[in-house]
Amino acid sequence: MVRKLFGTDGVRGTANIHPMTVEMAVRIGAAVGRHFRSDSRGVHRVVIGKDTRLSGYMFENALTAGLTSTGMNVLLLGPVPTPAVGLLTPSMRADLGIMISASHNPANDNGIKFFGPDGFKLSDADEAEIEALIDTGVEPAQASNIGRAKRIDDGRFRYQERVKSTFPAGMRLDGLKVVLDCANGAAYKAAPEVLWELGAEVIPFGVTPNGTNINEGCGSTNPQLAAAAVIAHGADIGICLDGDADRVILIDETGQVADGDQIMALMAARWAEEERLRDGVLVATVMSNLGLERFLDGRGLRLERTGVGDRYVVEAMRRGGWNLGGEQSGHIVMTDFATTGDGLMAALQFLAEMCRTEQPASVLARSFDPVPQLLKNVRYAAGATPLEAQSVQSAIADAEARLNGSGRLLIRKSGTEPLIRVMAECEDEGLLTEVVDTIVAEVSAAV
Repeated sequence: MVRKLFGTDGVRGTANIHPMTVEMAVRIGAAVGRHFRSDSRGVHRVVIGKDTRLSGYMFENALTAGLTSTGMNVLLLGPVPTPAVGLLTPSMRADLGIMISASHNPANDNGIKFFGPDGFKLSDADEAEIEALIDTGVEPAQASNIGRAKRIDDGRFRYQERVKSTFPAGMRLDGLKVVLDCANGAAYKAAPEVLWELGAEVIPFGVTPNGTNINEGCGSTNPQLAAAAVIAHGADIGICLDGDADRVILIDETGQVADGDQIMALMAARWAEEERLRDGVLVATVMSNLGLERFLDGRGLRLERTGVGDRYVVEAMRRGGWNLGGEQSGHIVMTDFATTGDGLMAALQFLAEMCRTEQPASVLARSFDPVPQLLKNVRYAAGATPLEAQSVQSAIADAEARLNGSGRLLIRKSGTEPLIRVMAECEDEGLLTEVVDTIVAEVSAAV
């Protein structure tokens, strides 16, 4: 079955515009409730977390209405990171976990992410079946079987203790000065508390959410504020989370930014030394830099590439039995510890390496020299199909011929926003810029 409603990570869009409307959220809640309430077990429950967007209140209530109408009992966690929902779904014996968040998107957007009873994100097949139920509608439960809803106060603290347990026993962060940017998002309480409890001196940013300032000029997609703060405060490191804290970008003591590729390179090399990296494989997407692949090759390790989206990284990891993967954007997945990307856990792994080696972040965050890479986005209107234009296809074919094996070209639609992403890698930076700009111009003319 073909999915029309679900993107690369659940359902996402602008609040109060289809598909992110109250009416649709009620229907989605009823559909997923019916889909996961398929056995005869007497108690059925779902945990719901959210980030700090104003529209989260609206969607939390709408989903609760749909879920309880099918007999699901709802446990409301309040603002927690996305990985907390992945953790708490199986821990609390829930049939389903839901996170209300649009991740790194602006405050006016929102989304609904789903986790199965095992704590992992749903498969394409599950999402297609849920879409079918949304289209056809579901039979509500009898009045005597309507579900209940209640707020859970300890979900965040359960998550925080789990995160701290992934840090090496007996190791402390005493003496480390850390700039922490929580993007005014879901980890604005959890992340500072975890780092402080482990001994760090924490300089917090992005910890005053007001419903409309999530990701606004801060967080993993806007690390400039944190980079300046690292320099101003003489900090050892900067940690930038996104709105739902499932991704992280690091800043070294000189103010330089390290993306997910550099974090994965460090972790893969270290885990391989400790014989913890299963089969010597790191899983990453087609967006990861060619320099990462060369770095791994030089150490007898292998990069397994997937489509874009941390869900596809995790699916490949589970199929292959591999335990480390992620995305250049900062999703770092460690299935020994979590079921999805966890920015705070990944940051702790990096901090542990700083403590173990007594090396600065600037050394550890530069495992390889990246191949010059350029990514540009072109926004398009709903219903437009610019990639099908003959002029665009010709430009892409010409670019591939010009690169002629000396680099990579990747053109794709975003799964979370109405954008065409044009990315290329090439040692010749002049050719790189020319190739990308030519394709962007043709795509822009076709939208």
